[in-house]
Amino acid sequence: MTVTKATGITVPNTPEDILAAVKALVPTLRARSAEIEQNRRLPDDIVEMLRGAGVFRMGFGKRFGGPELTSMQQTEVIETLSYADTSVGWCAMVGMDTGLYALEPASIQMMFPSLDMTAAGMLPPVGRADRVPGGYRVSGLWTFGSGITHADWIAAGTVTYTDGERDLTPNGRPNWRVMMVRPHEVTLIDNWHPTGLIGTGSVDYEIDDLFVPEAHTFSFGDPTREGPLSAPDTLMRKMAGVALGTARAALDHVREIARTRVNRATGDLWAQDYRVQFVIGECEMDFVTMRHSVYRSLEYRWNRLRPGVTLDDFTPDERIETVVTRLNAMRGARSIVRRLYDLLATGAIYRSSPMDRWLRDTETMCQQVMGQDKIIQTSGAYLVGGKPEFPLALGIVG
Repeated sequence: MTVTKATGITVPNTPEDILAAVKALVPTLRARSAEIEQNRRLPDDIVEMLRGAGVFRMGFGKRFGGPELTSMQQTEVIETLSYADTSVGWCAMVGMDTGLYALEPASIQMMFPSLDMTAAGMLPPVGRADRVPGGYRVSGLWTFGSGITHADWIAAGTVTYTDGERDLTPNGRPNWRVMMVRPHEVTLIDNWHPTGLIGTGSVDYEIDDLFVPEAHTFSFGDPTREGPLSAPDTLMRKMAGVALGTARAALDHVREIARTRVNRATGDLWAQDYRVQFVIGECEMDFVTMRHSVYRSLEYRWNRLRPGVTLDDFTPDERIETVVTRLNAMRGARSIVRRLYDLLATGAIYRSSPMDRWLRDTETMCQQVMGQDKIIQTSGAYLVGGKPEFPLALGIVG
């Protein structure tokens, strides 16, 4: 089933149709990977391809006319896009968050007249928002705005203040609120020259004393819906799809090479070489294991989070499951790509080789907070009653 926008463009609006549309894009996206990296952002026509495939509407619930994909379905779409190009998958993963934000229903209908609008920005509270009548005056500098160069809305996490004093939650934490602003209201800082994920356009951005109406703000601690899509960890669940798609792409690439390559020094077939067989077999073992653990944990969480059930009803072991499987997928993808890169040796070191890009992309991916030791510490601390360093990873807010 599909819906038709006012422009007359038909956009998929079911999980099956969106996935089919995305799969059809894979050859085109893969053929343009070098261009995406060279531009340091997604070209406008590729953004429109994603929009037309229904990617950005995946998180909108049926009450808004959206397809309401499950976390598993979202992850599979992101995995498919990342198989084509890691930067595309990453931007899609961020850009589809629009339908997952905890905005009031009336605000969603006002701010998103089209479900195919996309958002970007940093959610952690690094900016400042002073309460004023009707909203907030916002200032700050945010980093890593993935997809911000093509966003329709930009998110900016802040700590709120009243009469110059920092607001605190009942638990004594700084009050965290996310501001939603238009692209023309921020200043982009063209400083994105990283090791990998170069095509994501993840530049820094700045806001200076901007008024943001209350209706354009939200808190993860105040869910506006019930069920699996309302939990504070919703945005993070599909992140593993980027890692899985990248690792799968690297494995398929090397397997194809191994079928026909001949060792120039000995004349032996790679397909008959023990080391080649072992490395590919071991990497496949790791991939299958981590992929199954990701989807199993997502499915369990989705089925457990029915109306009236929150993450606070989970046991500690249940609560950390998607967190640790996600991090394991990110690091596992990096490990797989590294081993395959070593297997190809000098054939992998050139920029013309996709292995070079996958290595740089997975290295950069694992520098994101969700791939860091802080996440493991957070999980371990939660299990033994200690203090988590990054409680948001567990959906702990307020």
